[in-house]
Amino acid sequence: MPARKRPDAGQLDGQSRLLLLVNGLFITASFFSGTFLNIYIWKATRDFVLLGWYTLFTHVSMAATFWLAGYFAKKGASGTVLRAGIGVAALFYGIVLLLGRAAPQYAWLLGLVQGLATGLFWLGFNVIYFEVTDAGNRDRFNGLAGVTSSVVGMAAPWISGFTISNTPGELGYRIMFMVSLAIFTAGFFVSFRLRNRAPEGEGYDWRLPARIWKMREGSAWRPVLGGLAFQGLRETVFTVMISLLVFIQTGSEMKLGNFSLITQLVAFGSFYVTGRWLKAEWRQTGMLIGTVCLALAIVPLFFWSGYGALLTFGIGTWLFLPLFIVPMTSSVFDLIGTRRESVRSRAEYVVLRELGLNAGRIAGMIIYIVTLSASSAPPVIRWLMLITGSTPFISWLFMRKRLTPQLRQDPRRSRRFGNKRPAYR
Repeated sequence: MPARKRPDAGQLDGQSRLLLLVNGLFITASFFSGTFLNIYIWKATRDFVLLGWYTLFTHVSMAATFWLAGYFAKKGASGTVLRAGIGVAALFYGIVLLLGRAAPQYAWLLGLVQGLATGLFWLGFNVIYFEVTDAGNRDRFNGLAGVTSSVVGMAAPWISGFTISNTPGELGYRIMFMVSLAIFTAGFFVSFRLRNRAPEGEGYDWRLPARIWKMREGSAWRPVLGGLAFQGLRETVFTVMISLLVFIQTGSEMKLGNFSLITQLVAFGSFYVTGRWLKAEWRQTGMLIGTVCLALAIVPLFFWSGYGALLTFGIGTWLFLPLFIVPMTSSVFDLIGTRRESVRSRAEYVVLRELGLNAGRIAGMIIYIVTLSASSAPPVIRWLMLITGSTPFISWLFMRKRLTPQLRQDPRRSRRFGNKRPAYR
């Protein structure tokens, strides 16, 4: 059998491009309905806190799924885990369609199923992502994934907003939920082309996250976990709040679709430039600029009100978010690839990464629920967003030393360990 041709440095091979396609289908289905699912629940309940509980159940379920499903990923079944996640995501929208108007009454169930689907998919995705990329092409992969997300984020919510706005009652929502169900089903079948890889190392280390956390000195992962937690804290609050605030301000799904179109157009350009031009030696400075500007983008909400202020905030956020996300993601996965032991335990370290993110997401939702249970007045919401929106700077403080050591590595060592591509099964 002829040897598999390796791609040139910085280029993507067939499996990495296929992973981008599967990821694109997953986020397309998610964008078509996910942007408006919170609106669907909000219109039925007018309850900020209920949305918080739904999101909290999602993150708790997701964290548990990562830890438990890591066992199967370690056995070389990362493609199967990813495929199961897509299948459960399709099941989720099947449940939403069956429940109809009663769906908000089962927010806890929807949160648990959503967390299961998301945890399975992203665990499988991230393990495969580590296996099919290396330190030389991760920024490129992340940039292309960001571009894909931005293109889909432009088109899908706009189409959904147009459909919902131009159909009577809840018919538009049901149509988009069915579209998501169909795309998830397509992604499920396409994902069969992703190959499982032969497992490496010993059995699954269930206690690795706890053991890493107990290491007081000499562990590069403790500050990384801190950075990931504060990334997750911001992420979850803003995921809930941004689309909801736009809808509350405008009362129009179409204007929410327009908001997504404009902001994701900005994100498209920003992710493209960041993925193409951000070099490893610029990660620390780029990420610092991104974190500061993400906080500054919230300031207009304190001086202006209305759709224009939200749009200014959205444009500023997506203009600079790639400067935070791309270095953060690439650096964490580069860390997994610096030692032979961590390469062999890649499933456990991907789980560790996701547990760090979900610890922050759970904390963020608890802060959200406690704050808005006390008051949902506009000034309270603005301060909540400013405080949580400034936490990427804390992520940078944790990560700043982790962003530069990659420059001092011998590239041949990285090729030997971090870039090793496990054998196909």
